[in-house]
Amino acid sequence: MLGRLNHVAIAVRDIAAASKLYRGTLGAEVSEPEALAEHGVTVVFITLPNTKIELLEPLGPDSPIAKFLEKNPDGGIHHICYEVEDILAARDRLLNSGARVLGSGAPKIGAHGKPVLFLHPKDFNGTLIELEQA
Repeated sequence: MLGRLNHVAIAVRDIAAASKLYRGTLGAEVSEPEALAEHGVTVVFITLPNTKIELLEPLGPDSPIAKFLEKNPDGGIHHICYEVEDILAARDRLLNSGARVLGSGAPKIGAHGKPVLFLHPKDFNGTLIELEQA
């Protein structure tokens, strides 16, 4: 069911400073910031040869990333995103196996313009999993 690793998401308080660190100190290719109001975040992507790193900054106090940063003041890994060939089939298979899909269970459009779902971290060894349609 799982395809390739799409990205690892890191929550940050200051996306400009974090982007500068990755661009200047690590020499990485960093995208321009993009606000995703539906998800309550601003994102940038760091392109690596084999995957991407997604930096997430909260768009406001109600953002899930703001809540994450309250618990983790220094930021840190927020979620891991895997690609799946058929997101609805993957969702149904997961639900039938007892896994919990966060929200309504209906995919939302993610940062790459593709449908995404999130899986409850308590069902996956404490890791928030994002599935993205390949």
